[in-house]
Amino acid sequence: MQEKETQPVQGRQPQENIMGTMEINPLLVKLSVPMMISMLVQALYNVVDSIFVSHVSESALTAVSLAFSLQNVMIAVGVGTGVGVNALLSKCLGEKNQDLANRTAENGLFLSVCSCLVFMVIGFTCMRPYFETQTQDAAIIQQGVSYLAVCTIFSQGLFVSTMMEKLLASTGRTQYSMISQLVGAVTNIILDPIFIFGYCGEALSGTTGAAVATVIGQFFGAATGLYLNQFRNKDIQVSMRHFRPEWRTIKRIYAVGIPSIAMQCVGSVMTFLMNQILMAFSATAVAVFGVYFKLQSFVFMPIFGLNNGMVPIISYNYGAKKPDRIKKTIRTAIFYAECIMLIGVLIFQFLPDKVLGIFAASETMLSIGVPALRIISSHFLLAGIAVILGSVFQALGNGMFSLYISVTRQLVVLLPAAWLLSRTGNVMNVWWAFLIAEMVSLVMSLLFMLQTNKKIIAPMYPQKNR
Repeated sequence: MQEKETQPVQGRQPQENIMGTMEINPLLVKLSVPMMISMLVQALYNVVDSIFVSHVSESALTAVSLAFSLQNVMIAVGVGTGVGVNALLSKCLGEKNQDLANRTAENGLFLSVCSCLVFMVIGFTCMRPYFETQTQDAAIIQQGVSYLAVCTIFSQGLFVSTMMEKLLASTGRTQYSMISQLVGAVTNIILDPIFIFGYCGEALSGTTGAAVATVIGQFFGAATGLYLNQFRNKDIQVSMRHFRPEWRTIKRIYAVGIPSIAMQCVGSVMTFLMNQILMAFSATAVAVFGVYFKLQSFVFMPIFGLNNGMVPIISYNYGAKKPDRIKKTIRTAIFYAECIMLIGVLIFQFLPDKVLGIFAASETMLSIGVPALRIISSHFLLAGIAVILGSVFQALGNGMFSLYISVTRQLVVLLPAAWLLSRTGNVMNVWWAFLIAEMVSLVMSLLFMLQTNKKIIAPMYPQKNR
């Protein structure tokens, strides 16, 4: 029985070893560029979606904005679980453990189904209380419930498509992962105006139409991902016919996945509380903060795509015991991340009025937003290093390091610093909290990296090379 399991692995060895043999620079580019493109499309979708909804009414835009926190939790669960599967599956392939790689994929798909069931229950029971805790405006509540109920009850497409994309990425097929994401995002963008503006009937218009377009796009992406994994991903074989949950594998998935989920949820908490600090100055300050988040996604999303290409390379070579390739991957990824961040800094420093103009910024908004973008962007170069190292920790099974850094940066440092600076009475001082928080984050990242190198990477070398 053991011989039957190892024979197919040997027959596919040349294909499996691309992450263990190909030169790091072209390999990282090959795996990352498709993910960067798909991430940029996702960022573009977020902006376009908001523009379409804003043409319905201000209350509709507010309703969708209030729904973002719970939607972000859904995305966090889907992506975080996928990150855990990605890291473990790539490591198994590096170790030539085909059986465990297949079981990891099967358990990952099982977890995605469990996740959507949880949010279906939330969608049926918690929508109205969720919005009533944030506003008393009946129109906003009604439109918000209509939107978020559809997104949660029909969340199967979101969770399955996310898992399928991570399975493709973990085996080095990021070009197929990109195709899956593009199909979902482009479908969504095309359907948005058709549904939102009532071309499919009044019952499916407005925020309800926006939600319908969203879930249809997610189901298209899920179907594409299932097809590509079935017919184009030969490194794993998924069969749910005799499947039973394997709790040991699930535990290993969530050892990396839960910190990733928590990190994204921490971001939602930070955004909510930062809005409360800024509201003490003006609603315009809150609007500037919201616009900043939409704009900075075009800078950070490519780096997240770079991370998606980097993680399977590091995990694979971790399993294959190739520390030199791990180190070179980290150095190369940091170089590219800093190049991307430098472009972002230049745009925010020299063209802040132009990028704010995309959102039809008023003179008041420009007076707050232009200096805000210049101050906040000063932390980009520091963030580039910290973001890469955070994913390195996840790829090497130390996801808790990433969680500690994220919680410290956003909750322990950023929010208290912003509140203290707000006591000066000048909203411009609040923006410096981002730079302060990122300096602390970078120091923690470097210290954790030293520890990771000492305990995980260095021991891979033969005794004489240590």
